[in-house]
Amino acid sequence: MTTTHHHELTSSLLYLDGVSVSFDGFRALNNLSLTIGAGEMRAIIGPNGAGKTTMMDVMTGKTKPDTGDVLYDGRIDLTRLDEASIAELGIGRKFQKPTVFESQSVEDNIVLSLRGARGAFASLWGWRNRVPQSDIEQILETVGLAAHRKRMAADLSHGQKQWLEIGMLLAQDPKVLLVDEPVAGMTDHETEQTALLLKDIARDHAVIVVEHDMSFVRALACRVICLHEGSVLAEGHIDAVSKDDRVIEVYLGR
Repeated sequence: MTTTHHHELTSSLLYLDGVSVSFDGFRALNNLSLTIGAGEMRAIIGPNGAGKTTMMDVMTGKTKPDTGDVLYDGRIDLTRLDEASIAELGIGRKFQKPTVFESQSVEDNIVLSLRGARGAFASLWGWRNRVPQSDIEQILETVGLAAHRKRMAADLSHGQKQWLEIGMLLAQDPKVLLVDEPVAGMTDHETEQTALLLKDIARDHAVIVVEHDMSFVRALACRVICLHEGSVLAEGHIDAVSKDDRVIEVYLGR
């Protein structure tokens, strides 16, 4: 192992090296390598079919790679663990479509998601009394829903539901958040708020955001990775990546 590799490995929370995945002869990931450090945010861009979803599937244990290393915290081999174990380790994923408990209040959605509350529906009343109010308060403040705590989740706007689901993910106390197209269908104002929210979360979590909205990616002001045909085509600041001729050709258009 080269010294640079070794440094990357020890300082990284998620480390993928040489990861390939094929489905029926189609290479969804092709020798993909990337590292994410503990307090880092990365935006992942690229055309449909570039491998973005498969990358997240590999990180969460949903898909096992054919070859390559997937390490968490420099030493835990994620390819040997199932999805539940990986979630327990602290890798949380938010899918594009929000799945909140519609018939519960905003606050109870957070309570039901808190680490340890799995299967707590039956004992929501008992569980509610055992949770420090400050924990719930902090999450509601972070996602900007403190004023809406008593509202039914069903009554929230699309953007607010997305924020609630990010709050539900935070309630599980993950070290890494994988967030899939969070601003699809949001208003401009909600999109701006979401960028601020994710930047706030990224101060003490690793955050990986897959997104098509380039103005939103710019607002995140983080390192950007462009995937193409299952590998990293370009990585760096959004200005450099968006001026890269290959990125323009395969993704951004002229």
